[in-house]
Amino acid sequence: MLSSLRRLLAPRRQPEGFAFSCPLVILQSDDWGRVGVRDREGYDYLRAKGLRLGERPYDLYTLETADDVNAVASILARHRDSTGRPACLVMNACTANLDFARMGRENFAQVRLLPLAKGLPGKWSRPGLQEAYRDGIEKGVFFPAPHGITHCNPVAIENALSEDGERARLLKLLWHADTPYIYWRMPWVGYEYLNPEKPRGGFLTIEQQRDLVKQNCRYFSDLFGTMPISACAPGFRSNRDTHRAWSENGIRVVQNGSGSGLRRPHFDEFGLLHLYRAIDFEPCHRELDIEKYLEIAAACVSRGLPIIISMHSINFHSTLKDFRSASVAALDQLLTALEAKYPELLYINDEDLYRIVTDGGFQCNAGTVKITINQCESTSQSAHREVF
Repeated sequence: MLSSLRRLLAPRRQPEGFAFSCPLVILQSDDWGRVGVRDREGYDYLRAKGLRLGERPYDLYTLETADDVNAVASILARHRDSTGRPACLVMNACTANLDFARMGRENFAQVRLLPLAKGLPGKWSRPGLQEAYRDGIEKGVFFPAPHGITHCNPVAIENALSEDGERARLLKLLWHADTPYIYWRMPWVGYEYLNPEKPRGGFLTIEQQRDLVKQNCRYFSDLFGTMPISACAPGFRSNRDTHRAWSENGIRVVQNGSGSGLRRPHFDEFGLLHLYRAIDFEPCHRELDIEKYLEIAAACVSRGLPIIISMHSINFHSTLKDFRSASVAALDQLLTALEAKYPELLYINDEDLYRIVTDGGFQCNAGTVKITINQCESTSQSAHREVF
């Protein structure tokens, strides 16, 4: 009994991680390409049907416009690191939406998908949106990565439809309005790889996850013309089977949330490099706290960790409510403060960090940036960089 208690209380050995002395800044952002409430017409329809929309920000989640995307790209391009490289947003995109028109013709009996590469579903319209994505990628201010296919769990949706009760009625009401779901009102829809409730609760089987990941990567390739390097599970809900499936499909970097505290990048058994977010930047939910963010950044730099900033696409939406103006200004303020405090900082993306760890550096317009790193378990080690 005593030996078992000692084992429980003993500090657990963390995976070996990597330390960097150069301040490295990564921006990771979720939910791009995923439709929500269909603008004012859909909003008014749902309110007329009895939904009291407007209680929380995600009642006003719609879909970014080309102007929204261009505004983000513009502010990122204005910020340069010590090599002259612009700030870059890792844009985690959902690669398909529900095909509401087809589902309606089938009396909403099952889920049908419309890949984002083939356009938007139902009455949704966003002229120039995909062109805005691609323009930002070409300029180096966006780095695309797959999020989920639709973000919600397919088994959870199947369960709700088969029960044919209140949940099914709510789903069909939303689908009539070209809205897939509003998560905070119906958390039972779960996350792509995780069904939160019985029957068939828990993470999907390895076979189901392999099918979803393979399909997601195919949709991603059709949309962006390249295979993905990094991935972020919807809600950060992934397990060993998810990681195995990602590895089998060429993913090399896993994005994790900030819930586990400040952690070093490290490799898992499948050769995936795990990254952990440090700063939650969500102006649509809370006041901007630059001093707090700078304190977290300082803790990262002192430990040799990359400063990974998390944000969601809703912060830059402007259709039902103008979240964009305040969020773009707040992002400008945060990046300006980081540049002032760390004039030697580097703006990188997930692939760059993978190249730093595996090859010792990455390519930019200034040449090859070489960065020396050290592996460690609990203490940060020194490193340096050179630009050739």
